[in-house]
Amino acid sequence: IRGQPIRDRNNKVYKSFSDLIKGKEGRFRETLLGKRVDYSGRSVIVVGPSLSLHRCGLPREIAIELFQTFVIRGLIRQQFASNIGVAKSQIREKESIVWKMLQEVMQGHPVLLNRAPTLHRLGIQAFQPILVEGRAICLHPLVCKGFNADFDGDQMAVHVPLSLEAQAEARLLMFSHMNLLSPAIGDPISV
Repeated sequence: IRGQPIRDRNNKVYKSFSDLIKGKEGRFRETLLGKRVDYSGRSVIVVGPSLSLHRCGLPREIAIELFQTFVIRGLIRQQFASNIGVAKSQIREKESIVWKMLQEVMQGHPVLLNRAPTLHRLGIQAFQPILVEGRAICLHPLVCKGFNADFDGDQMAVHVPLSLEAQAEARLLMFSHMNLLSPAIGDPISV
């Protein structure tokens, strides 16, 4: 029938070429313009004046999601879980051993914090994460100038460097306490 959409055997409407490329779920906006990245998260930043310059506070929800594979591996290696299913169940149940393992894993792993737009190299810096309560990322106020961030609702992305090279680069070059001078003119970024 003219004007009616064509349907398959399951009565599902066929998508036209224009349907495939337009709109939010279209090819351009879904995959080509915006990329989804594993081992990353995003949250609002709040002030953490008691933190060291090189530390950031990660909410438990975000941290367990970011480091889940490492926690599972640790639970199995240290024989707190017999397999992946048991380890995932322990994480879902939020057992106390999970938080201990998470803290152990986080001690050896820097994270990268990034605030869009990243206009210069100080827009992405490495931090040593610690667990905090709540749902916001805690940050020392003196490192905010490099990100051009403030605490009025700004959001930041957090990424976990996976390879040993990326972790070494984060530790040696990107830690926030090593980026206190402007790369352009050498003046202190925070006074």
